[in-house]
Amino acid sequence: MFAKFGSWADAHTQNVIRVAFILLFAWVVHRILRSLIRRIETLSHDGDPETATDLEKRARTISRILRQAEAVLVWSVTIMLVLGELGVDLKPILAGAGILGLAVGFGAQTLVKDVITGFFILLENQIRVGDAVTAAGFSGVVEAVNLRTTVLRDVDGRTHIIPNSAITVVTNATRDWSRALLDVGVAYKEDTDRCLEVLRATGTEIEHDPVFGKKLLGVFEYPGVQALGDSAVVLRMVAKTQPHEGAAVQRELRRRVKKAFEAAGIEIPVPHVKVVRDGEGRAAH
Repeated sequence: MFAKFGSWADAHTQNVIRVAFILLFAWVVHRILRSLIRRIETLSHDGDPETATDLEKRARTISRILRQAEAVLVWSVTIMLVLGELGVDLKPILAGAGILGLAVGFGAQTLVKDVITGFFILLENQIRVGDAVTAAGFSGVVEAVNLRTTVLRDVDGRTHIIPNSAITVVTNATRDWSRALLDVGVAYKEDTDRCLEVLRATGTEIEHDPVFGKKLLGVFEYPGVQALGDSAVVLRMVAKTQPHEGAAVQRELRRRVKKAFEAAGIEIPVPHVKVVRDGEGRAAH
């Protein structure tokens, strides 16, 4: 009898030791993973506690997701291992968890897809707050990038809240740099070389402008004749600008080109219809 009790006590002691080792190992793994995740936030911090850059916001979001995933994974495995050491039959538990997970998976497929897509959007820095983008058929400025949704505000002031799973292609007009592009039509009677000289003079003025010159990331380019239209010869000029300054430079460029062409006597034609009457007085276009 004492021998049986002694063997039971020895086995029980071994189980306790193994459970303690499992818990200790899980705690060490938990601390290491938390330290690595915290490192992500540290590397992205700019040292100013009063402001948060886009990189810091993205790092915080990703870190929060990783912390939650790490806690669920580590402690779920730990609980299973401890229950196994205590003699609990894990097969019914695993079977029930599998059925529950399957049911939740079927019921929350869109939600899971939203979260996974949002995670990779944040991780790959595809969209940032303030970018001008087109996503899921909507265009606007990004106001927020969340784990499940992306929020855009269009030029009319309307807010579009887009589930991340609906974003398959993103067109970002302000990623790293923008472009100011102007196609201007001149009459066929005009000398295109002279028109290009006027455009170059206008571009040089903007390049040396104390306000608009800072918005450029280089000088203007003049590819030349872009198209021969029905009533105009189309000339093009283009330049790289700061990420959000393309539209402003383009508007100023239109204003100055119009004034320069008027001063030089260069005609910017408008579409017109010529009516010719035949001998019987009928009009023919």
